[in-house]
Amino acid sequence: MKDTNFIRNICTIAHIDHGKTTFVDRILELTKAVDLRQMHEQFLDQMDIERERGITIKASPVKVIYNYTGQEYEINIIDTPGHVDFSYEVSRSMAACEGAVLIVDASQGVEAQTVAHAYLAVDNDLDIIPVINKIDLPNANIEETATEIISLLGVKKDEILKISAKTGQGVKEVLDAIIERVRPPKGDPNKPLKALIFDAKYDKYRGIVVYVRIFDGTVKVGDKILIMSTNQQYEVSEVGIFTPDMKPTDVLGPGEVGYIIAGIKEIGHAKVGDTITSATNPVAEPLPGYREIKPMVFASIFPGLPEYFEELKKALEKLKLNDWALTFEPTRSPALGFGFRCGFLGLLHMDVVRERLEREFEIAVILTAPNVEYKVVLRNGETIFVNDPAKFPDEGEIEKVYEPFVKLSIITPTDYVGDIYTILQNERRATLLHTENAGKNRVVMYFKAPLAEIITDFFDRLKAVSRGYASMDYEFLGYEESDVVKITILVNKEPVDALSTVVHKSKAYQVAKKLVEKLSELIPRHQFEIPIQAKAFGRIIARADIKALRKDVLAKCYGGDVTRKMKLLEKQKEGKKRLREIGKVTIPQEAFLAILRIDEEKD
Repeated sequence: MKDTNFIRNICTIAHIDHGKTTFVDRILELTKAVDLRQMHEQFLDQMDIERERGITIKASPVKVIYNYTGQEYEINIIDTPGHVDFSYEVSRSMAACEGAVLIVDASQGVEAQTVAHAYLAVDNDLDIIPVINKIDLPNANIEETATEIISLLGVKKDEILKISAKTGQGVKEVLDAIIERVRPPKGDPNKPLKALIFDAKYDKYRGIVVYVRIFDGTVKVGDKILIMSTNQQYEVSEVGIFTPDMKPTDVLGPGEVGYIIAGIKEIGHAKVGDTITSATNPVAEPLPGYREIKPMVFASIFPGLPEYFEELKKALEKLKLNDWALTFEPTRSPALGFGFRCGFLGLLHMDVVRERLEREFEIAVILTAPNVEYKVVLRNGETIFVNDPAKFPDEGEIEKVYEPFVKLSIITPTDYVGDIYTILQNERRATLLHTENAGKNRVVMYFKAPLAEIITDFFDRLKAVSRGYASMDYEFLGYEESDVVKITILVNKEPVDALSTVVHKSKAYQVAKKLVEKLSELIPRHQFEIPIQAKAFGRIIARADIKALRKDVLAKCYGGDVTRKMKLLEKQKEGKKRLREIGKVTIPQEAFLAILRIDEEKD
């Protein structure tokens, strides 16, 4: 059994694109954990989407062996995402560690997610090793970045390490610091098994593979285990570690991070945050697990063809196993048939789920525009939560509507403060709470803003107005009373509930006009004219028409009386009218996301 004094468990945390995954690449090379012939950039980013977008989406564990002063140490590293939408992955990873390497880009300095992740690490009582990365860049501002880290963490200047993850400079010193500064895990191999499930994935041949951190006891092949929340028993068929590929071992003991395969077939029987213990000698209390995550953004997902509904259900269940922040429940749309109303942590999370469904499960899906969850007090005194505009009650039934608000923190160079303030105050209904100095020529702006105004295109607007220098983070504050109205879209006089949206009354006419115009561009022309209408306040408030595809029925008329031509045109007109009554309008996928694109300029 391994001595826990020679084990270290750490996670890497940083703002997006500050070099966490590249840093782990250099550690894999330095410790020779991966054959150089197999080595490539972003090695721990296993998904194609991660490599293409250059971002980490899933936390990835790996075990390396490092020789420090003649003694071999086992270091378990969990590489975490940096985007605000995946902060849940970070909090889960921290529960399996005793230390964290906080990486800050020398050219960018401390940014919004750096602050959020640092506070999260402090809350989890982790030993934090601050690291300044990209010191080889010509525009690296090492001294200023060090001052910001000292202000954030209260550490001494000589505790901050300086590295270049790209060249490998200083990485060995970080590994030394992990051994010296991060406390070893505690645990008793003689106590009953107590293991935390921090992730899981579905294998079609072997069932569910659970990723665990062992706190007490041991687990080996043949052991009978118990999953505490479901009270289900299983026999272990394989245990192993991540090198970073799954590698079977004889036994997993206290302080170790690894995986267990035990023939678990039911997806609901292996919940992330659950505790695994011995079936013959169980522990009395489970581990605290994780706080329940609350989705911020909601959208409906429908299969491209109605007959693939069951396949979509199975795909979402398997995806949820690997992405516990995803929530879904069945829904039905008259226009699109049966599908699922899904909850996401943000727009990037929503986009990644759609792409994973299409790539990993080969299911074409239709995704509706995102919405937030409103709290509605009805005239009969009942309070309901509505996250689907199609189910939003009629105005006559509503007493009050409350919408979710967030505390938005933006770190930006002082040059862009005015523009950011103007956008949030004038366009996004936000209120400035206060500002703080964040070092040389940088400030932190704190706003109270409606979540609905932040989730659509705000991140892109912020990056555009600040030339990419500003960064943002937000946390949920609560619900506040608001004046909102539902806009129902009618295509060919038939309501399409999947195109409905809820907006603030002050923006209703503006949004309705832009929405019908955008839809008229996105919906292809048919053999008949298609009116697109937006309805709110009990009446039609905007309209656009898609002209019919017309056949030249006069082509064969070379002469003769004009009445002959008039008769042919009248006959065509009657046919178009009849077609409009019985014709079916084909609405493409892009139309369902038109709400995200109404601010785009027309070509």
